[in-house]
Amino acid sequence: MEESTSDITAAIRADGLTKSFGRVRAVRGVSLDIHPGELYGLIGPDGAGKTTTIRMLTTLMLPDSGSGSVDGFDIVKDFRKIRESVGYMPGHFSLYQDLTVEENLKFFANVFDVDLEENMKIIEPVFEQLSRFKTRAAGHLSGGMKQKLALCCALIHKPKILFLDEPTVGVDLIARGEFWKVLRQLTAQGVTILVTTSYMDEATLCDRISLINRGEILQTGTPSDLTDSFGSPLFAISAPRMMDLLAKARRLPYCDDCYTFGQSLHLVTKEGITASRVTQDLDEPGLKVAAAKPDIEDLFIKLMTDDRKK
Repeated sequence: MEESTSDITAAIRADGLTKSFGRVRAVRGVSLDIHPGELYGLIGPDGAGKTTTIRMLTTLMLPDSGSGSVDGFDIVKDFRKIRESVGYMPGHFSLYQDLTVEENLKFFANVFDVDLEENMKIIEPVFEQLSRFKTRAAGHLSGGMKQKLALCCALIHKPKILFLDEPTVGVDLIARGEFWKVLRQLTAQGVTILVTTSYMDEATLCDRISLINRGEILQTGTPSDLTDSFGSPLFAISAPRMMDLLAKARRLPYCDDCYTFGQSLHLVTKEGITASRVTQDLDEPGLKVAAAKPDIEDLFIKLMTDDRKK
């Protein structure tokens, strides 16, 4: 089978990928261009099209239209070569629960016909946290340890490209932080990683991200470039009667949007509005108003609001 003619300088490329399930268009013209050694995030809520996109790129699902390549191989014509060369960690735990940690690793090493002992170096940063549980059945591991075992099995054949679909769902905050540290260690070794997540705070841990909603890419760039593009004054406001404050803020003539954000509300306004102006106009007992720096979640809400207005 001949190698794809796609530009092999891109580790992962998608060009107008689309996929429908009956009347539902799950993915609508998704295009990605991911560099070798990059930690790239596909960020969006449940149902945004993240999993369908990653399944097309890993050759588990055929696109209705569009094209893509992984490590220079076409995702349709060269599916066997892609399956041999990438690592894939699905969103749900899919290892053998009755096998021990050690037995799962041996099984996947045999599947890929690699020597487990020779390939331990690439999984060493993860396995050292698992080693004390190596004789425990996978089904009896904690959520964080299951996640680490799944990552080890996805890496055991030394893939150059790793696909991770919602890897930190249901995992506690500390385990999530440890997992992302491991991902950064892997990219330092030259592994390219595409990770999907609905946790907006994880977006800042990626080199670049694409925000996706309703099957469409809303915006792509580095996390800092994207937040810098927010382009509207943003204020954090709070008062003892938060629901009354929300209704009142939304009636302001210069309010573009107002929504709950943690323990406060975030008010997006038109240009030229100041905190003192907002304080004066809301005139609410116990009111606190401060300029706020937008983050990825603020930008995502803004892009979704703009998208609904089209």
